[in-house]
Amino acid sequence: MIEGPKAMAYLPTGFAVPPYLPHEVGFAQGCREQVLRIQRCRDCGRFRHPPSPRCPHCRSAVCDWPAVAGGGEVYSYTIVRHAASEALRAALPYNVVVVLLDDTDGVRLVSNLIDAAPEMVRIGLRVRLDWERRGDLDLPCFRIDSQTEVHDERD
Repeated sequence: MIEGPKAMAYLPTGFAVPPYLPHEVGFAQGCREQVLRIQRCRDCGRFRHPPSPRCPHCRSAVCDWPAVAGGGEVYSYTIVRHAASEALRAALPYNVVVVLLDDTDGVRLVSNLIDAAPEMVRIGLRVRLDWERRGDLDLPCFRIDSQTEVHDERD
């Protein structure tokens, strides 16, 4: 049974998200559709994130943007207790997680776990994709997988 806060905002209202670059448009389009799309090289077949103009493995500039399910596990995380921006002060403390995505050959996505108190976040925790609206953007975030038994580390 999952216990803890109902939800923590991905980003507070008023926090500016930088615009997408030309080689990130497939990811951005997926976000508009609330579909997680990860860049994949069409020549060597490897996934990569963050998106880049060329494949770091074979240097090909040809890619596609397949949808991925968005399940995964927390690979690494930090609990932020000091705001880097005034706009983030109200969200303290918040987490930043690195999620190792299933079925992507090791792609990791930096995001937030929006339904977990700081004490609940741990490496290896199974998570599932969710979306949060900020302004005119839908941003990928994660929730604890409902199949996961979570314990507060203070217990």
